[in-house]
Amino acid sequence: MTAQIIDGKAFAATVRAQVAEQVTRLKADHDITPGLAVVLVGEDPASQVYVRSKGKMTTEVGMASFEHKLDVDTSEEELLALIEKLNNDPAVHGILVQLPLPSHMNSDLVINAINPAKDADGFHISNVGLLGTGQKSMVPCTPLGCLMMLRDHHGSLSGMNAVVLGRSNIVGKPMAQLLLGDSCTVTIAHSRTKDLPDVVRGADIVVAAVGRPQMVPGDWIKPGATVIDVGINRIDKPEGGTRLVGDVDFDSCAAVAGAITPVPGGVGPMTIACLLANTLTACCRANGLPEPEGLTA
Repeated sequence: MTAQIIDGKAFAATVRAQVAEQVTRLKADHDITPGLAVVLVGEDPASQVYVRSKGKMTTEVGMASFEHKLDVDTSEEELLALIEKLNNDPAVHGILVQLPLPSHMNSDLVINAINPAKDADGFHISNVGLLGTGQKSMVPCTPLGCLMMLRDHHGSLSGMNAVVLGRSNIVGKPMAQLLLGDSCTVTIAHSRTKDLPDVVRGADIVVAAVGRPQMVPGDWIKPGATVIDVGINRIDKPEGGTRLVGDVDFDSCAAVAGAITPVPGGVGPMTIACLLANTLTACCRANGLPEPEGLTA
């Protein structure tokens, strides 16, 4: 069996086009422009690249982009004051504080200072609680992107057995909640799980988010299962240099699975697309307008 490749790059382009269409309609019908504010503290190279990409795609879909770049020695009080200002700015519908923050800042305190309704990343404790109890919330972008791809591939997920590898607050736990919301039977597996290969072999859907390169081999995968690889790991190439790989061994898993996401070009592009979708959703909710269909959980 050769797995169907789930092209996250192409799917993300489709999502961004849907967002752009909705933004154009909001401007024409209601004179409203969704706005996304991104805050970067320090000069982490990977974060700088990511923030630039977010800003570029925000403007491409017709949204207002507000970038705030702060020095690494900015105090926590100054950052919290900026967040409060953004909370009270009616032109800003989504707020994202780029992680990681410098060591002198409390990330939980900073994230929880964001107005939950403007929490474009879906990390605020209120949104975590709302998602966990099946209520309307802002949904973390990466798990939302995974859910969108799974729905697109399968249609209904009802009754499917899903294994989420990893229990992080950013991906693993919210992914499990989203799959439960779509009536999957969900197992969260992790480093202490007994008989991990057998647990994974029982899954119709495997979402790998452990941060360990090529951890999952093909003989862990049930024939025909769908594999969503969230991992982004850089490893050395024998001939020199490095390359990106996921948390699953792509070649051996693709020989068994029914469908699989590649790395790069799978889940990664969906994260920014869902950030834009979340900002649009927050804008619609703030203005008492119907939420865009198919762009949230």
